[in-house]
Amino acid sequence: MAMLRLNALRFACLSSLALFTSQAAMATEGGGSSAPMGADNWAIAAMPPPGLYAQIFASHYQADSLRDNHGNKVPVDFSVRADAVSPRLIWVTDQKILGGSLAFHSIMPLVDMKVDLNGQSQSKRGLGDMYFGSALGFHHSDKLHSLIALDVIAPTGEYDRHDLANIGRNYWVVEPVIAASYIDPTGLNADIKMMYDFNIENSATNYRSGQEFHFDYSVGWAVSPSWVVGVGGYFYRQTTDDRADGDELTANKGRAFAIGPSIKYDSGKGWFLSAKWQQESSVRNRAEGDAYWLKLVFPI
Repeated sequence: MAMLRLNALRFACLSSLALFTSQAAMATEGGGSSAPMGADNWAIAAMPPPGLYAQIFASHYQADSLRDNHGNKVPVDFSVRADAVSPRLIWVTDQKILGGSLAFHSIMPLVDMKVDLNGQSQSKRGLGDMYFGSALGFHHSDKLHSLIALDVIAPTGEYDRHDLANIGRNYWVVEPVIAASYIDPTGLNADIKMMYDFNIENSATNYRSGQEFHFDYSVGWAVSPSWVVGVGGYFYRQTTDDRADGDELTANKGRAFAIGPSIKYDSGKGWFLSAKWQQESSVRNRAEGDAYWLKLVFPI
């Protein structure tokens, strides 16, 4: 289900790089996003029966290059490492709306990160930007599922416009979601979750990041009732220009694509564990690196 989503901040720490690099080389504010790209993989849209569910997500992201508008490496000495553990609570209610099961969720990302740039270094750890949202889940058959949701990302993470590393982005985000999953316990498994981010202005910098379209995907095969193996990743495009002090900034929209191996183990007892590695490519105006994800899902 789309609710089953890692909220670890992949590189919120990039939010202050605009202080040190040309804005023309970075899309959105500092080249980062509030939403985690590529966090979801298997069973994105398969909402479980009514009840309380918990998830524990863990992520590791690392990058050592920034890419400009032509995909060339920006000539700076740069590296970032961001680790996060993100507990999540999901409540699937008994209520139905338009035939879909109503659910609510919240995520509390706990982030530890370090940024190095041109001989300067800074580390931070603490609470990142939290997610809150609601969703409707639909079961079209025993294999085909879909979901619509509306998430809000709140600026709860620590932020200082003068810092090199920030674990929050200091602006609200409204994110509509549409997702679908095809789950065959003895065959094809395929998932897609499409999101569109409306970013509110950062009041500390008078900077408004452009709108962002992105989707997470996974495709694989159930080699047994317990194991699914395949690939997963994300596609990302910034759709509108950034604005700084009311002026549009052109020719710096971000984009990226990521892919890598992904697996899932289903215990058959109500809990499952998934893991994946994804490598970014075709990056423009953002950092380029690798991400590792773990997701544990279990009923309470």
